[in-house]
Amino acid sequence: MATFLRPLSYQHQWLYDAISRTAALSVGGEARFRQLALEGLEIGPQTRVLDLCCGSGQATQVLAARSQRVTGLDASPKSIERARQNVPQASYVQGWAEDMPLSDGQFDLVHTSAALHEMTPQQLAEILREVYRVLKPGGLFVMVDFHRPHNPLFWPGLALFLWLFETETAWQLLKADLPQNLKAAGFRVQTSALHAGGSLQVIQAKKWSLAG
Repeated sequence: MATFLRPLSYQHQWLYDAISRTAALSVGGEARFRQLALEGLEIGPQTRVLDLCCGSGQATQVLAARSQRVTGLDASPKSIERARQNVPQASYVQGWAEDMPLSDGQFDLVHTSAALHEMTPQQLAEILREVYRVLKPGGLFVMVDFHRPHNPLFWPGLALFLWLFETETAWQLLKADLPQNLKAAGFRVQTSALHAGGSLQVIQAKKWSLAG
């Protein structure tokens, strides 16, 4: 169960932004954090991109700077409203990540940033199936989220953050094997890397196709 700080962080944009910037210091700042999942990718103006669980559009803005065909999806009407104000050049869809109101094989790239830890294990499995569905054959799913630290120096900061702002689903994600979950959903994991003493994981996975 989360503290009162969690709903406050979602109600007040300035608090949410301050938390995001502080958490991102462990990888060199927010600008660096927003690029982690995109490293090595070729994203052009016509690349069809879905920013899954886009929130108020911080990552959407980074994606829209590289592609003219970015769609943000979020379940929260307030988040969608904020994202439209922050990144008006993208398009937006309100909907649940585990049941997206989107057609099959629509996107070249699906991106999500620090969102999967909000989901129960059942929701996570459903979301991975949905991501697979909306990707084109050979499309990529890229993500960054929490991971169980291998460096003990990073445990106190991560634990404090989770206790103050997150729910039990974030702790459940620390026990999950996301690369294995992705493989079970039909993906081929291309890269998997750990940052900030292992407290953050970055994964790039490909939707399998006969063309490779």
